[in-house]
Amino acid sequence: MEVFEVDKDIVKRLYPRRTEWCHKGDFGKVLVIGGSEKYTGAPALSAMASLRSGSDLAIIAAPERAADTDASLSPNLITVPFKGAFLKEKDFTEIIKLVDKVDAVLIGPGLGTEQETMNLVSSLLKAIDKPCIVDADGLKAVKGKKLGKNFVITPHEGEYYYLTGEKPDVEPNRRLSEVQECSKKLECTVVLKSHVDVISDGEKVAVNETGTPYMTKGGTGDVLSGIILSLLGRKVEIFDAACGGAFISGAAGEIASQRVGEGLLATDVIDSIPTVVNMKK
Repeated sequence: MEVFEVDKDIVKRLYPRRTEWCHKGDFGKVLVIGGSEKYTGAPALSAMASLRSGSDLAIIAAPERAADTDASLSPNLITVPFKGAFLKEKDFTEIIKLVDKVDAVLIGPGLGTEQETMNLVSSLLKAIDKPCIVDADGLKAVKGKKLGKNFVITPHEGEYYYLTGEKPDVEPNRRLSEVQECSKKLECTVVLKSHVDVISDGEKVAVNETGTPYMTKGGTGDVLSGIILSLLGRKVEIFDAACGGAFISGAAGEIASQRVGEGLLATDVIDSIPTVVNMKK
């Protein structure tokens, strides 16, 4: 098994210089499906991370309280509210209409685990054929399913255990092999989040060592998925998008932690994304 370490060269490769003739939409329109009455801010974190990573438009499909909250957080966000405290299977048709309008999709931030919501996610997983990330609560609907090569999942160790029934091994080589095998079984790209991220599409395997212990704050995982979403929206190949997202997220966290240390918030990581992306210049 050949393993490579992700480094800053990936940023230069994934962000070629823009031409003078580019226009709105050339760099991706993305959709975040998430939010619930309790977890209102998570979709906004992902959507703002996507915009800071270069997406041209970010749309949030969320229950009305979350959608209204997210709209109030930034005028840069487009929100589509759905009635009720959480998303339901009856929302499927309208959400698919939104999927048809974008280049990449993220399912999961703040979604909640209501059974009706999980039924909706299961239906979406079958219907979406565009590049799609599943994270956070959305992963509850993934267990036992084969997703497809257009999917990325980004579990932390607890979510990985839920999906596989096994804790990832701490021995590096076995850990790499396990993530590769998990990717083969689910037929998707897997990003196992930890102090060293492991990324595999079932064939290729990579590790990413950027990051900081201060990134334990809630919401930093939503930022990672938003960065990957942005890269997918730019038509970056799925494995490269997963690797690039892991590197950018960790490097942005490192920069932010130098300024705020223990006070690091997910929004601080978002604010530092452009510094990493512009390393190519």
